[in-house]
Amino acid sequence: MSSLEHAGVPGTVAGSPSAWDFFADRAFRALAKAGAVLILLLLAFILWQIGRKAWPGMRDYGFGFLTSTTWDVGRGHFGILPAIWGTLYSSFLALVIGGFFGVVMAIFLTQDFLPPRLSVVFRTTVELLAAIPSVVYGLWGIFIVVPAIRPAADWFYAHLGWIPLFGSTLSGPGLLPASLVLAIMILPTVAAVSQDALRQVPYRVKEAAYGMGTTRWEAILSVMLPTAATGIFGALVLGFGRALGETMALAMLIGNSNQLTLSLFSPANTLAALLALNFPEAGPREVAVLMYAALVLLGITLVVNIAGGAIMALAGRTIKK
Repeated sequence: MSSLEHAGVPGTVAGSPSAWDFFADRAFRALAKAGAVLILLLLAFILWQIGRKAWPGMRDYGFGFLTSTTWDVGRGHFGILPAIWGTLYSSFLALVIGGFFGVVMAIFLTQDFLPPRLSVVFRTTVELLAAIPSVVYGLWGIFIVVPAIRPAADWFYAHLGWIPLFGSTLSGPGLLPASLVLAIMILPTVAAVSQDALRQVPYRVKEAAYGMGTTRWEAILSVMLPTAATGIFGALVLGFGRALGETMALAMLIGNSNQLTLSLFSPANTLAALLALNFPEAGPREVAVLMYAALVLLGITLVVNIAGGAIMALAGRTIKK
């Protein structure tokens, strides 16, 4: 059989698709569309269930629930502004610390600073951080991190206490130890996605930079990082979303204090910790306001992810132009 005759036989690599190929393709398309629709339906169902249980709290407390600083179960006064502030503040601090070290680690592991075998060891070690339970991180923070940073916190308070960031002592749990532990928890996510983004940059781009006379660090900072900026930003968005929803470690380390403060050493609260610590003993009224708080946390997470996706899309279009 000649090559032209062989190309016309259904089922061969070069031949026309058979009836089974058409059926498999259509079945896969249908399953993919059904999966996408099911995900949207599941999200709608979750929002409906949370919203339905949160409605009594929304009706009774309204927008004031978001701006009040009081959480008094006995008097029936509920407000989550300190928890919203603590969630955003601790997550931002963790993103600054974990994002910086995650991107640096991605550069270190992808730009030939280590031999290949040693690079695999470091990469595996970082990935294993994601497998540690959050309660273990919490215990490590209580018994190791807090005692380790307390002398430095006392020094900053004694000498620079007039600065709002150092305006209190670190008596135990607080924003700084919680943020440090949270930074370590988001580090694997940021590092892994940033590594993928840097590996996607064509090698000839770096070679072209070397050909223009750049040094190694000039090529990395001026060429590689800007080219991979969209992917690295996606890593930071994922890390920030991970930080917003962390519960157990922050419940153990944040201090669970309803106050608005800039001090890194003061106890605070987060929405996830508020939910975890109050649900077990919650009555009907408290369940409604806690579901209201859960709806707010879900809304913050969705806004962050939608905003991050929009910025990434805009940056991608700008780079293509």
